[in-house]
Amino acid sequence: MASTHDALDFLEPDEAFLRAAELEGDSAPGAPCALVVLVGDRRFEGPGDDTHRMVSELLTEIGFQVDAVVRAKSKKSEIRKAIETGVVGGVDLVLTIGGTGVGPRDKTPEATRAVIDKMVPGVSQALRSSGQACGAVDACTSRGICGVSGSTVVVNLAPSRQAIRDGLATMGPLVNHLIGELNEHSID
Repeated sequence: MASTHDALDFLEPDEAFLRAAELEGDSAPGAPCALVVLVGDRRFEGPGDDTHRMVSELLTEIGFQVDAVVRAKSKKSEIRKAIETGVVGGVDLVLTIGGTGVGPRDKTPEATRAVIDKMVPGVSQALRSSGQACGAVDACTSRGICGVSGSTVVVNLAPSRQAIRDGLATMGPLVNHLIGELNEHSID
């Protein structure tokens, strides 16, 4: 049987940015850890596509340490494996980008639901609402969900640059609150 990592394509966050962030102290020791999952049949890299770098930088700006960025094809089983990699690895946040529309290959919410223990619909509602306010059509029509799997928060974001930027700004305090609650209750 192949390991979980065999089906996943790992991307590295922008090395220069992460080095600079460490020197500036943006990613403090003990900062919550995140795994980013880029979902889609098309490659999230190539000329002009720096989605993985942008997400890593924005997560670092809101206080997260990015452990890894992985790609998963638009197959429910691959998306689920990528999310489970983060949950089993003990990250605080698994953030998926893409696969939240209504097309036949958009399967991220279904894959996420398969690994979620508790749904947290308020985060998804806030992401759709702020997406509408900023004009990110894919964000306000997203079927993305949010929930908790074990002690990991899982959030689905729509893939446009506007949806990612607005979504991370909106979800930052909400996810940090959830992580705080999970850490507080794990001490008991």
